[in-house]
Amino acid sequence: MTSKEIKIAYLEYESIDQLDPADKELAEAAIKATEGSYAPYSKFNVGAAVRLDNGLIIKGSNQENAAYPSGTCAERTAMFYAAATYPDNAITGIAVVASQNGQICENPATPCGACRQVMAQYQTKGGRPMSILLVGSGRIWKFSKVDDILPLIFDSI
Repeated sequence: MTSKEIKIAYLEYESIDQLDPADKELAEAAIKATEGSYAPYSKFNVGAAVRLDNGLIIKGSNQENAAYPSGTCAERTAMFYAAATYPDNAITGIAVVASQNGQICENPATPCGACRQVMAQYQTKGGRPMSILLVGSGRIWKFSKVDDILPLIFDSI
């Protein structure tokens, strides 16, 4: 038997103003995307923004439904729209932010397992790392690739 360990590297910022201009633009788009959230049940508004390799930014927000789980997360809304509209462009980055009562949550919201796997699929399809910004009002975490938030990605098929 051999003992192994998985380590995750990421950057932590104290505010959006510490981000480089491209990451700040992506984070601000995700914040703006929370305005399109439909979350009458959870009251947890999530916005996501993806950057494509052509420079375009696509926004998405969570959409709840009384027939749970018929809604969808902000991350998948943005990624699916980007892939359906620009199928030949790779997603190079995604920013995610959550708010409650009109205020950005202090701690970054982390994507659910389904969203992480969809990110992994589009990272593989794009053939390049997809960076992830998880934005909170008290801290921002930046990961350089999906593997950092989903070790042992399901990619065997």
